[in-house]
Formats: sequence, C-alpha cells, structure tokens
Amino acid sequence: MMVLLRHLLGDVLRRLRQRQGRTLREVSADARVSLGYLSEVERGQKEASSELLSSICTALGVPLSQVLREVSDQLALAELQEAALLSDSVASEPVPAQELGIDPVPDRVPQVPDMVGV
Repeated sequence: MMVLLRHLLGDVLRRLRQRQGRTLREVSADARVSLGYLSEVERGQKEASSELLSSICTALGVPLSQVLREVSDQLALAELQEAALLSDSVASEPVPAQELGIDPVPDRVPQVPDMVGV
C-alpha cells in the first residue's frame, strides 16, 4: 500500500479548516479557488499547485511551511507503519528452501570432490 502525498495534504488542509470552524465555501472564496476544486484537493483527488497551496494557506492564515511540516510528519508515520507491516509479513512467511537454493530433504549426502592428485 503506497501512501499518496495528495491524500495526506488534503487531510491536513481539511483538519486545519475544520479546526477553525470554517466551511469549504468560506475558504474557497478567500483563496479565490472554486469550491469544487478545493473539495477535490481536500479529498486527495486533485494535486494542488504550489500557487494554489499558497492561496489556500493564506486563506487559512497558516504558513505553507507549517502545512508541509504536518504533511511530512504524517508521511513519516505512514512510512514507518508500512515498513513495520512489511517486516511482519516477511517474518511471518518462511521462504521456501528451494528459493534459497537449499535441498529441503537431501536424498543423498553431498560428495566432497577428491582433492588428491590435484
């Protein structure tokens, strides 16, 4: 499962807006962005340009750096969770001996080449 940056960004923007008790309509008007587009950005369906992000942050009264820092923190957590899930699944699924080049049930004792006379 890959975490998409636009989903994290949308979540952070929505949380900031909701913490302020503001509607999509209010923020979209202040940011001079269509309500539908802002909604799609918040739902992670659209990639916002840096200019659009700047306008939204200005409308929210929040520095862009703060938004990006929150997104970065969320991304770091998601990456850690993904890595933990991967290591759990790798640890819980034994690799078949054949994939490791090992004969799981040797039917004979391996012969050591005779080095006499070499």
